[in-house]
Amino acid sequence: MPSEPLEAEFIHPPVFSPEQEEEFRVVGQERSELHATARSSEHTLADLERSYSRQGIHIVQFEKGKGEDPREWSRLSKWYVTLTTAFLCTAAALGSSIITGDMKGPVRDLHTTQEIVNLTVTCFVIGFGIGPLFFAPLSEVSGRRLPYCFSIFFFFIFTLPSALAKNAATLVIGRQIAGLAASAPICNVGGSVADIWTIEERGLPMATFSFAIFLGPVLGPLVGGWIGEKAGWRWIYWVLFIFSGLCFALTLVMPETLATTLLRKKAERLRRETGDDKYRALEELESPPFKEMMKTALSRPLVMLFTEPILAFMTIYLSFVYSILYLLFFAFPIAFEEVRGFGMGMTGVTFVSVMIGITTAMLVMPFQEKIYAHYTKFGTYPEARLFPMMVGAIILPSALFVFAFTGGYSHVHWIGPCVSGFMFGFALILLYISGNSYIVDCYSDYAASAIAAKTLVRSLIGAMVPLYVTQMFHNMGFQYAGLLLALVGVAIAPIPYIFYKFGASVRARSARATQTVRRSAEKESSF
Repeated sequence: MPSEPLEAEFIHPPVFSPEQEEEFRVVGQERSELHATARSSEHTLADLERSYSRQGIHIVQFEKGKGEDPREWSRLSKWYVTLTTAFLCTAAALGSSIITGDMKGPVRDLHTTQEIVNLTVTCFVIGFGIGPLFFAPLSEVSGRRLPYCFSIFFFFIFTLPSALAKNAATLVIGRQIAGLAASAPICNVGGSVADIWTIEERGLPMATFSFAIFLGPVLGPLVGGWIGEKAGWRWIYWVLFIFSGLCFALTLVMPETLATTLLRKKAERLRRETGDDKYRALEELESPPFKEMMKTALSRPLVMLFTEPILAFMTIYLSFVYSILYLLFFAFPIAFEEVRGFGMGMTGVTFVSVMIGITTAMLVMPFQEKIYAHYTKFGTYPEARLFPMMVGAIILPSALFVFAFTGGYSHVHWIGPCVSGFMFGFALILLYISGNSYIVDCYSDYAASAIAAKTLVRSLIGAMVPLYVTQMFHNMGFQYAGLLLALVGVAIAPIPYIFYKFGASVRARSARATQTVRRSAEKESSF
């Protein structure tokens, strides 16, 4: 973990990071907060070094110019770590949706119901929400590399029972454990990127990582559809098994990037070589107990969720957006396979429309950073993050209206629902990046807890989608089911506009948000 205070990283988070500064460092900020309670805020690193020096303790630091500090590594080494960890994240996200390429095969071969098979998606996504609460604090104690290795190993191993499953129970249980394990890259990769790149350098690496995060779920139905059509549903799991095995091999050659872990190992080496046990890393002396970190990581997000109006309503909005993403994995097959007679492979190809929308939005989002910089010249203004969300709030229900009135009619050209897919992909990025950045700016000192709460709720709501979406479209009719979703989108569309207008007054009534904004303003005024 970088030695400078983490608050600075959350005041102006990169515009490109919807999930990474979000789930990926869930406890990195918590540790900063716990340190603040353990020592007075005016104590600088030099003060602490002098204090411990008087006690005869040698504080171990990186030697400049020797490549010990990950932020001094060559750009080639940094990009190797960045692309490798982004690849892990794509694999984890791909694992959640690739099986939707053929959901009928397990029903037929395992003699079970469609609802039971849909649980394979539900259980995996629930794991995405629960896993970060444990993996994030673990990565702050043991370093990044160990959680990657163990988690991807279990993701690899527990994909195998699903490929070999003789009954539905084996299939579902294997997916549940695999989902928990696969969540480690989702919550730690952003931390790895922050470990090696400075804030000024982080734009392109975070953009790469953001694209990888959203690429996985959308790529899943495309790949899974062709595999399911040509080779059967078991081969979807076999391909995922091979893919996750490759990911595990990559983790074995990944370097450690967390500064505190590297300093701890250096201190241990110096103690062995010199026989002097006075060599210590600062983290060994100042780090809070793991039990205390876990208690904070598990309790504070829930407390904030029920006491912070901004967090509560933004969580509702972003959870709805996330649920629509997983809804499309089941609604597109209805629109293209059942209504238009497409094969599983061609149905998967239709998800390219969502991918194009995501890519287009990623190219547009950097302009938001210029707008944000204009509004924050003389102080912090979290509401400046909401401009893209206000645009996305209009596009999202529009996309759902288009889907409702084009998807369910065989005489309507297939391009109609694909247009809605493009619109949704575009809105997805605007809403997610803007919404997450706003949460982080509002709760700078408590950003990790706020994002953890949102991630948990988002995953639980998204996980419920496979349990009802097929019945909803079949029983209500495609048009009315889509219309219902569009109307929900219209109903919640005012949320970003309301917070843009009244967000400052809402923050003023919040102890956490008010404290965060005041501290941020004080920091800026000192420059």
